Amino acid sequence: MRNRLILAWLLLGAAPVLPAAKMLEIYFIDVEGGQATLIVPPSKQSLLVDTGWPGFNSRDALRIAAAAKKAGVKEIDYLLITHYHEDHVGGVPQLVAKMHVKTFVDHGASVEHGPDADRIYHSYLKVRDTGAHLEVKPGDKIPVKGLDVTVLTAAGAEISSALPGAGQPNPECAKVQPREADPSENARSVGILIQFGSFRMLDMGDLTWNKENELVCPNNKIGTVDLYLTTHHGLNESNSPALVWAVHPRVAVMNNGAHKGGSPEAWTTVHNSPGLEDLWQLHYAVDSGQEHNVPEAQIANVDEKGDAGDWLRVSAEENGAMTVYNSRNRYEKTYAK
Repeated sequence: MRNRLILAWLLLGAAPVLPAAKMLEIYFIDVEGGQATLIVPPSKQSLLVDTGWPGFNSRDALRIAAAAKKAGVKEIDYLLITHYHEDHVGGVPQLVAKMHVKTFVDHGASVEHGPDADRIYHSYLKVRDTGAHLEVKPGDKIPVKGLDVTVLTAAGAEISSALPGAGQPNPECAKVQPREADPSENARSVGILIQFGSFRMLDMGDLTWNKENELVCPNNKIGTVDLYLTTHHGLNESNSPALVWAVHPRVAVMNNGAHKGGSPEAWTTVHNSPGLEDLWQLHYAVDSGQEHNVPEAQIANVDEKGDAGDWLRVSAEENGAMTVYNSRNRYEKTYAK
């Protein structure tokens, strides 16, 4: 009997230790109604989408740097600027003062002009010259090691043909009417699809209604996704049901501020999307009422003033499973594939 016990212990000791699953980490950083999304695959090459606002004693740059440290990232390999509005590109100079950026990615020249627009754009150009530059068009790839990052939209254009496995007719198109044309930088946003194994995430920047519909009508060129970052902070100028319901997200994250984004109409579109398991928010949307906010446990920042800039993190596996973690209350929830 004693020999059998010894043998059992030896066999247990010799059992192979399975390596931990290699995870893609996505940090949705609170920049008070702008965007700053840090994407870090197992390779540790980093992709940062936008940088938030300027000013505020480098608040947004400090929050990005803190998230990067948490993720084990010392520099930004690729900084993607979706478009040239202050809440997306304004924080670039302050970020570069704190972290090295290797390659700047954008859609090319700005279409907006005037004192403020020119100041914002030229401040970015001055910093962009310190690194490499990649101007992208629809269909291009951003070469982050360990990820497949496809540019879907840029400079007002979109991919001309469906991605592999996509292209099915979209019945939601018949229910959605076009809106007035948008000549602003929003409509020129760089939108991307991020793939890690079978996991797929969609981030369309601030792309507006008509341009969203061109991607999915009459046929859905994107296919379905696991994770959807609500477009344009969850504003009603975007988040067309034709897009949201076509991509059929399992989980959505809204990068709204206390008084920006999270509009009741867009919130309802996303919340009621067929197959959606959960919606998470960076802020409680004060102006939308309790009925258009998710449960408090799934909101990173719940106070209108004095928030500490808490973030949401998605840890995704190659099989499509993911866990969402709220830094404010350490609440997390796993979504199996």
